[in-house]
Amino acid sequence: MPLDVAVQMDHIAGIRIRGDSTFALMLEAQARGHRLWHYTADRLALRDGKVYAAVEPVEVRDQEGDHFTLGTKERADLSRFDVIHMRQDPPFDMHYVSATHLLERVHPKTLVVNDPAHVRNAPEKVFVTEFPDLMPPTLISRDPDEIRAFRAEYRDVVMKPLYGNGGAAVFRVKAEDENFGSLLDMFTTTFREPWVTQQYRAEVRDGDKRIILVDGEFAGAINRVPAVDDLRSNMVRGGQAVATELTPREREICERLGPALRERGLIFVGIDVIGGFLTEINVTSPTGIRAVKRLGGPDIAALVWDRIEARLGRS
Repeated sequence: MPLDVAVQMDHIAGIRIRGDSTFALMLEAQARGHRLWHYTADRLALRDGKVYAAVEPVEVRDQEGDHFTLGTKERADLSRFDVIHMRQDPPFDMHYVSATHLLERVHPKTLVVNDPAHVRNAPEKVFVTEFPDLMPPTLISRDPDEIRAFRAEYRDVVMKPLYGNGGAAVFRVKAEDENFGSLLDMFTTTFREPWVTQQYRAEVRDGDKRIILVDGEFAGAINRVPAVDDLRSNMVRGGQAVATELTPREREICERLGPALRERGLIFVGIDVIGGFLTEINVTSPTGIRAVKRLGGPDIAALVWDRIEARLGRS
C-alpha cells in the first residue's frame, strides 16, 4: 500500500542531485509507489495543538537540471502523513531546534525520520562524547585556561565549532602556531556556545571514513580523502570519495553504537572515523548514500525504506 510521505528539506530547486542523500531517498520512495510532498522548515506552523505546513506534491527525476516538478501548494495538517523525513541541512541552531519541537507533536503517529526529540538531544559533536573510549582526546569548552591546558598536553590540535557543519571554521593549530591566540579570540567573539578542541590525528591524510548505519546496523561506507592543501575531507570542501572496506576496529565501533541508535529511533545515521577513532555521529541530515552506491556499494536508500516500511507494517 502506498505511503504518504512529506519531506522537510532545503528547497529542492537548490540541491545538487549527484550527491544528495535526500534526493536518493525521494527517488526510492517514488519508485516504490509512495506519494511525495515537499516543504521547507520555514513553512511550519503550530496552531491549536496541530502542526501545519504549506506542502507541494512533487515528482522527482534523476536528471540534472530537470530533477523535479512541484504541484499546487496546499496547507496540510502534518499528522495526515505516514512518514516525514526531516532532512534540512544544519547548522544546528535554534531554527533547527524549533523544528524538532514542532515535529515532535506529530511523532510517532506520523513516523518522523529521524526521531525529532532524539535529533535535538544528540548533536553530532555532543552525542559522540557518550563513547569517550572510541574517540581521540577531546575537550568541549570555551574556557581559555581549559583550552590552553589541553593544547599544552596534546600540542597539535584541531579547533571547530560545536554546532558547525560541512567543515566550516575547522582549524588545525600546531604546537608553535602563533595564530592560536587570535583563533581563541575569534572563536570567543563568534560563538556564544563552547567549541571543540581535539587532538589532531595525522591519519586524516589517509581519509576520513563516512560510515552509514541504518537502524543501528552497518549499511555502507566511503573514504573521504582531503585535498592536498586542505585539512578538511568534507566533499563540499574538495574531499575525494573513494571505495573502502571496514577494519575490525570500525566494525567494533558500529556494534557499540547500534543499540544506542536503535533505542533513540535514529534510523539513518552517518558516523565519521579517522584512523580508528570516532569523531562525529551525524543524525540531523546525514549524507553519503549516493557516493556509496556510485562506488559499487549497496543501495542504502532502499535499505532505509525497507526499515521504514517494516516499522509501519508495510513490508
